[in-house]
Amino acid sequence: MTEPLAPPAPTDLLRTPDDSDVSDGTEWLRRLMPSIQAYRATEREPFPVYRSGAVASEPGPLPDDGIGLDGVLDELGAAIEAGCRVAAPGFFGFVTTGATTSGIATATAIATAGGQRYGLHSFNALEETGLRWLAELCGLPEDVAGVFTSGGSTANLLALGAARQATLERRGVDASEDGLPPDFHGRIYASPRAHRTIHRAAGVLGLGRSAVTEIPADETDRIDLGALVATMTDDAARGITPVAIVAIAGTTDTGSIDPIAEVIDIGRRFGAWVHVDGAYGLIANASPSLRHLFAGLEDADSWIVDPHKWLATGLGVGATFVRDGGLLTRAFAEGAAAYLEGSFDEASQPQAQFDTIAGPWADQSMELSAPPRGALVWAVLREIGAAGVARRVDRHVGFARHVAGRALAEDELELLLEPTLSVACIAYRTRDPRDADRVNEAILSRLRRETSVMPTSTRVRGRYAIRPCFINPRMAFEDVDLMVDAIIRFGRDLDA
Repeated sequence: MTEPLAPPAPTDLLRTPDDSDVSDGTEWLRRLMPSIQAYRATEREPFPVYRSGAVASEPGPLPDDGIGLDGVLDELGAAIEAGCRVAAPGFFGFVTTGATTSGIATATAIATAGGQRYGLHSFNALEETGLRWLAELCGLPEDVAGVFTSGGSTANLLALGAARQATLERRGVDASEDGLPPDFHGRIYASPRAHRTIHRAAGVLGLGRSAVTEIPADETDRIDLGALVATMTDDAARGITPVAIVAIAGTTDTGSIDPIAEVIDIGRRFGAWVHVDGAYGLIANASPSLRHLFAGLEDADSWIVDPHKWLATGLGVGATFVRDGGLLTRAFAEGAAAYLEGSFDEASQPQAQFDTIAGPWADQSMELSAPPRGALVWAVLREIGAAGVARRVDRHVGFARHVAGRALAEDELELLLEPTLSVACIAYRTRDPRDADRVNEAILSRLRRETSVMPTSTRVRGRYAIRPCFINPRMAFEDVDLMVDAIIRFGRDLDA
């Protein structure tokens, strides 16, 4: 016996407007401006830890009655002032940054009028424009298919999902429809610097994290081609199928770039898909002075890039490109839903925004509902153009080389790896080498707590490295020297 339906709502409730403020006024923007200005004014101060209670209702129970928009704006203003400093000029840490002004303005526009990335409307058109411009900026073939994602994690998953689909289709298996055959043993080959999202994608795709075979890196922190050939030859003799080789275009640790053309040649020899993980570094191909580092790029099978890194669109914007868009569709198609496909009239000439879904992206990614992230890419490229991006890249790569030059010139510093892109790996030279890791860890801690600059760390050939990464459009040359001077000053204190 079915449960009875809930009793109908009283008529007076049906005639009552929603509790939220849906007015068209912009007073809320003016209300937030003092907090935004206060946030900006403290960007060259040390990075404060959040103290619980800085926002009045945190911590606290779920409210039964709301406080209205005015109350929310007051608390939101406090949250802004105590907010994340990833966009501060001295944040030289993770390969991420905040949005420039055009990105902030576009994010507001998307929240207002962007809606879904489907249908025939202006933001849908900007989604397509952003994809095409991004592919051209990165030097990809004209006919690639692309889809925006929430970031590199999903972007790598989509590209390797297409690789898995292609590999098994050659064996007469539709992996997306029927799953992996029980006798299938596949491998993904990558250097130890491969981002861990590669391993996670292998796990999600049913290959298993252990299917990612780490190929040693050479002395320049790039994949060792001889070791790659030897490993793949041995695997082929044991009946293991190569699903993909990952060529990294800018590792997050050191910024090194694998020899892409040579990796592609090896991939063709063994019948393996070649995927270029350019989440961080692929944007650098927009610089004529760096283009030689990406030789052969256009011959790969898939590529990813994160515009929320060097393009500074604001977080939540990645992209996957593949040579064959049909593989993406076969790997990730959702399948028809009556409420969705049945709502469109694809056969007729569209007369309204939602006569057509307009765009294949719902069946080429993990997301059905998604904002038009391409509008953020469009905004940045419309504002500064390809030449502006190239100047940004060259400036930031120049910062890394300046740090390297100072490390070579200062007796108290060591350069642990020659920079390729905008990452520098240096260390304070301690009197006793056994103290090096301890002292450099302490230097990094003091930088975070006592200065307005914040690099992160990695290890280079077993050594602890202080690792600034320059991708933030708001950083200045003076911030870079401030960091190096502080490393020397703190090192002297700690090594004493």
